[in-house]
Order: sequence, then C-alpha cells, then structure tokens
Amino acid sequence: MRKITIKLTKKRFLTGFATVVLLLAVIRWIWPSVAEPRVMHEEIADIVKPTPPDLNGRPHRILSVPSYAVAFPDTNAVQLVAAQQWGVTPVRDREDAESRKRELVYVGSNPYYHVDPLYSSIPYLVPRAAVLLQDIGQAFYDSLYVKGVPLHKMIVTSVLRSQEDVVKLRRRNGNATENSCHLYGTTFDICYNRYKTVEDPDGPARRQVRNDTLKWVLSEVLRDMRERQRCYIKYEVKQGCFHMTVR
Repeated sequence: MRKITIKLTKKRFLTGFATVVLLLAVIRWIWPSVAEPRVMHEEIADIVKPTPPDLNGRPHRILSVPSYAVAFPDTNAVQLVAAQQWGVTPVRDREDAESRKRELVYVGSNPYYHVDPLYSSIPYLVPRAAVLLQDIGQAFYDSLYVKGVPLHKMIVTSVLRSQEDVVKLRRRNGNATENSCHLYGTTFDICYNRYKTVEDPDGPARRQVRNDTLKWVLSEVLRDMRERQRCYIKYEVKQGCFHMTVR
C-alpha cells in the first residue's frame, strides 16, 4: 500500500487556522453561554435561588474578583493624595468636629448600611465621601437582588478620626499611621466578614447566607466603583475591611 504524505505548507496552515477560528465564532454565536466565565465558588449553587431580575427570569451570576489584593491595591500613600485634595483640615477632637458642620455631614445607620458603634472615629464625612458611601450601599442592595441573594446591609466600622483619636490608636497599635487618611473625612472602612440581615422582626426567619457569598457580591460592587474612578480601595487582611477613600 502506497503511503500518502501531505506537506504542511504555510498556505494550508493559515487556511486551517482561519477555518477553526470561523467555526469557533459560529459556535459562540449559536451558544453564547459557552463563552461566559464560570462561577468561582460551587457553594453559590446552593445559595442563589431563581428570582425574576432579568428578562429571562434568571438570577445574575456571582463572580467575585480573581484576587482581592490585586483588585484593591491602593496603599495609604495613594489614598492620602486624594484625601488631602478632597478633605478638610484634620480636626483636633470631637468638639472641633462638631464646629465643622459646614464642611462635614453626619453619617449614621440607614436603609442601605449600618454604622458600628464608633470608639476611635466620629460619624462624619465630607459630602463627596458621604454620597459615595450611600451609592455603594444602594448598589450592594441592587446587586443582591438581581443575584437572588437575601438582602443584607454592609457594616461601616470607621469614618472620620480626630487627631486625638489617632494618638490613642497609636498607643494601642504601633502600626497605626500618624498621617491617616481618616483625618480628612474622605475615608471609611467597610468590613467584609460581618453583615446585617434585613428582615421583618415579626415575620418568618430569614434563610442564612454565608458571609463569603456577601463578600463576593460586595467585592464586585467595589471593583466597579473603583474602575469608575469613584474611589481608591485597599484590601485590609488584618483589619478585616475594605479601606477606601473618595476621589
């Protein structure tokens, strides 16, 4: 039997390559779902239940971010530039903060976020930062809804710090920076390992949601805000929070 040898020429290679690319394009056009990214965590399948947030009645996927450290890398030095640009002159103490009502606005728990009891900061921000915080809380709600996840409030753990607060913190924590972005009323922390469940106190008990799931959704919201150049964000491992400054 005579052996047939096919010589691979440059023209044949390019023709074959073009054919494969065209075939993949046709497959993607007919079945677009094959090109969608996969859900990163298998547990989501047990948490997300069908709701009608989109035209097809399917909940949106939870994708989180590939890496928290990579997605939120903005150091204190980077955030400090924005804090000094948009913030107030650092306040001395709580009495000084109370006298700055024309520069600062009060931020307290509301339908979109919860403010923890504050022992080392004061519940004030510059208006620009207060609007950002409100927008993040509202976007988090919206994202939970379209993903079919029961509603929760994010928790704010730190806002404006007076110079007096910083001095006290540095006595307890030698790693606390003296020139903190929190001094300028532009910066706040949102914890990622605790959330407030939104439920009717007289209604049935709410289905439990893992904190990791809520963290994945929150990270998507924060990444979008950062990519829209609304803020700088640092993922804080030891403090368990997203540390962010308005820009």
